[in-house]
Amino acid sequence: MFDWFRSKARERRKKLKLDRKHVEGRARRFLKNYLDADEMRKPEFYRVVQDISDMCRPAEVIGRSDMDDSRIAEAASQAAMKMVLDRTEGLNAGQATNFETDACATVAVAYHRAAGVYVGDDKLQELGTAAVHLLTMATSYMSAHEDNGQNTQR
Repeated sequence: MFDWFRSKARERRKKLKLDRKHVEGRARRFLKNYLDADEMRKPEFYRVVQDISDMCRPAEVIGRSDMDDSRIAEAASQAAMKMVLDRTEGLNAGQATNFETDACATVAVAYHRAAGVYVGDDKLQELGTAAVHLLTMATSYMSAHEDNGQNTQR
């Protein structure tokens, strides 16, 4: 039983290290740029965050209510992290913009916060909370504009 706890703690530390290395700075930059943006530009942030979140949602959970929320959030975070790594280190490195890559990082942080990965790490937990708030605002904004027929650019 103690081995299980140790392996979970080791896995969590590994995730924290990867997040600090690959997504923390990008997510901070994206959130700062969002806060500095005027009201005309904020929908661009909402749109990209919502689109990336939609791409990261695991296909096997759509329509299922029996899956654990933390497992869904972890799978979405891993998909967003893969997007960040592909954009910065992989084949798409030259094709991706910082704006899009930073948005992927922000989504990864939001879902890791939702999965409970940042428990005990106040700095990442605070960043994750801000990312979750932005994702929530993006979802609300995009939903409201789809309902009004105003979301024609998607």
